[in-house]
Amino acid sequence: MLRVTRILLIPYIFFALTAHNAFCEVISGQVNENATLKRKNKVVDSYTQKPVTGAAVSIPSLGYRTTSASDGTFELNTQINDKAILSVQKDGYRPFSLTIDDNIASKPLKLGIEKSKAGDVTIESELCHLGDDVYSETSANSAEFKGKSTGAFFSKKFSTKPLRPNEEAVVIIGSVIGLDTKMAKELGQNQIAYVYSSPAEIFFNGEKVGELNINGDNQEVVIPRQLIRDNNELTIKTGRNLFQHAYIDYDDIEIANIRFEIKDKHAFAIR
Repeated sequence: MLRVTRILLIPYIFFALTAHNAFCEVISGQVNENATLKRKNKVVDSYTQKPVTGAAVSIPSLGYRTTSASDGTFELNTQINDKAILSVQKDGYRPFSLTIDDNIASKPLKLGIEKSKAGDVTIESELCHLGDDVYSETSANSAEFKGKSTGAFFSKKFSTKPLRPNEEAVVIIGSVIGLDTKMAKELGQNQIAYVYSSPAEIFFNGEKVGELNINGDNQEVVIPRQLIRDNNELTIKTGRNLFQHAYIDYDDIEIANIRFEIKDKHAFAIR
């Protein structure tokens, strides 16, 4: 089962975030040190609540990048037509991503990022577009698709340390947009009238460990202890149109910030 991690929606929308994109031309945002901006977007340490200076803030699909100022403030000076993935990166902190739209971007954002911990592995921080580059304008979040597809699946190898008896391992999908599954359709995440796709599937060392059924942020998959080795491989396969039988029609999706984390299982159970 997939579970959504720590995301708080309050008047100062508080999130934790990740990564940049190699597909698009970079548009640099300039930080404006005026009083209005200081009341708006800000990156802080989620534990101390102190401002984080020099955090890289980006919207990969739009090629927009900027940096937080000395007081943690930053500007989002770009137009967002549909849901897009906002990312934040800073050395010594966990990368994290957040799905935003024009409504969210119009409100003050207070973005809390967490310090990195032992056992953290960033598997992929780039924005990945999976599918066949064939999709309609009614597909979920298609207006913000900019990168070309790298194929129907993502796969990457990584190393990790052995688990202790009190530890659990999870794979976290920082953000995903574009899923046209039955569940996403029922939740109103796309405007496709009659068809839907199968879920995206997540495999760990060749074994299926979970699915992505809805668009959103920080979806977790618990990795069975017996599957974890010193050297591992994570694979994510996008779904297929279940109503197209003449050929394979892959669901086009975009994913950012894929990471592996080791947690204390007691804290994990009561969170």
